[in-house]
Amino acid sequence: MKSVPFAKRFLFLLVLAAALAFPAFGSSPARADQFVTLGTGGISGVYYPVGGAICRLVNKDRKTHGIRCTVESTGASVYNVNAIRIGDLDMGIVQGDTQHYAATGTGSEQFAKAGPDPKLRALFSLHAEAFTLVARDDSGIKVFTDLAGKRVNVGDPGSGNRSTMELLMKEYNWTDATFSLAANLKPAEMAGALCDNKIDAYIYVVGHPNGSIKEASTTCKSHLVPVTGGEVDAFLKKYPFYPAAVIPGGMYTGTPGDVQTFGPRATVVTSADLPEEVAYQVVKAVFSNLEEFKKLHPALESLTPKEMLLGNSVPFHPGAARYFKEAGLM
Repeated sequence: MKSVPFAKRFLFLLVLAAALAFPAFGSSPARADQFVTLGTGGISGVYYPVGGAICRLVNKDRKTHGIRCTVESTGASVYNVNAIRIGDLDMGIVQGDTQHYAATGTGSEQFAKAGPDPKLRALFSLHAEAFTLVARDDSGIKVFTDLAGKRVNVGDPGSGNRSTMELLMKEYNWTDATFSLAANLKPAEMAGALCDNKIDAYIYVVGHPNGSIKEASTTCKSHLVPVTGGEVDAFLKKYPFYPAAVIPGGMYTGTPGDVQTFGPRATVVTSADLPEEVAYQVVKAVFSNLEEFKKLHPALESLTPKEMLLGNSVPFHPGAARYFKEAGLM
């Protein structure tokens, strides 16, 4: 058998490659998926698994709408809004107060330097990140004003815990000197300090259930304290991105009843540059599968559709608003 000349073999391979690269005349080319990335937080936190739940629901109908959602572990709220602004992320989970500060260019030197972000848009809200007051049973702390004269962890400097506590303290005309001790512990240190009787109480702005608070409630006799009253009402009116919140009773040992408080909500945000249809399909995927979504993480269990429109200080993306109007939520 004669060997095929190199030139003919090369021509054959060239024709074969072209045939594989281009569809036959009259056939429809496959639609390319549109990829969107959702920024979350650390892998061990709440944002990352919740983001995974959102993308799971979006991807479930990928063959219908052609959108593929991927999750990225990030430095959380501040990183996410900044990455959305420069186009490195399509969407992100952020605290409601961070959303406000990024949109207005206030709240920190970083946001003030960047200036207001007029393109930041809301998709929907998630769980409340409740302002939580945990106290030892033997401390005598039953209401928020009982903190005066006590040993209180007011939060790590620069943290959301500390900044929120300082804003609330202004409503009471309190300073660090109001307490017999104003500690600056990090979240990982708080439960241990409480149970070692080094502090009487600590505040923690966090989603529930939370490991630190479970540790405190099971290691030593402690309870959650309601954060309510005239000063709190004035605070919420002044800062509407801190809506009222409820920590369900029975979640922690020592606290059988619901606890009234407030706190920013975790929110899903994007840019006005995100195509309307993409925003619509993302919101629809979550809301039309809400019961399934709520089962994907304990922090989501008590969500209601109307509640998921609260806690935003920026306009809803047109795609989100379109779904809410269709669903009778707006």
